[in-house]
Amino acid sequence: MATLAWQKSSYCAQGNSCVHVAADHGSVALTESGDPDGAILRTSPAAWAALLRTVKETHGRG
Repeated sequence: MATLAWQKSSYCAQGNSCVHVAADHGSVALTESGDPDGAILRTSPAAWAALLRTVKETHGRG
């Protein structure tokens, strides 16, 4: 299995509470910096885009 090229969230401060994202053969892979060798969540690019769109639309409302 190829090594993923993880990118850290631009909203991440110092510490171990960050989301890392990587492209993975037609899917989007996500993991957390606190356990980078742990669980990897995979989703479709469309679902990832919908999540990001929703977060951006609701940011600051609550």
